[in-house]
Amino acid sequence: QVELVESGGGVVQAGGSLRLSCAASGRTFSNYNMGWFRQAPGKEREFVAAVSWDGESTMYADSVKGRFTVSRDNAKNTLYLQMSSLKPEDMAVYYCAARARVFGQSMAVLAYNYWGQGTQVTVSS
Repeated sequence: QVELVESGGGVVQAGGSLRLSCAASGRTFSNYNMGWFRQAPGKEREFVAAVSWDGESTMYADSVKGRFTVSRDNAKNTLYLQMSSLKPEDMAVYYCAARARVFGQSMAVLAYNYWGQGTQVTVSS
């Protein structure tokens, strides 16, 4: 069992920046590939970014490529999402998720076994 707790959400003006964090506890953090997802009201949860267990490999949704950066610090059991040049369409609840390392990386919601409770990001125009 991996427990995940997101933080860092808030209200920011369009064009601004935020850094989200996801603190993991329970099992060994480096045994998991990690992902960030988001869900806006009335929409399905969608993939944002993912990072491999060792931080060497990353993936991004086209909508955030070049603006968001995913990273992790295994010594601190923490996942990060640095968001810049935020747009109103980035407004959503952001979730971190964990997927066992042996299964590789994935952009699919159903591929992840463990989820945090989410943190709200509001972008004002």
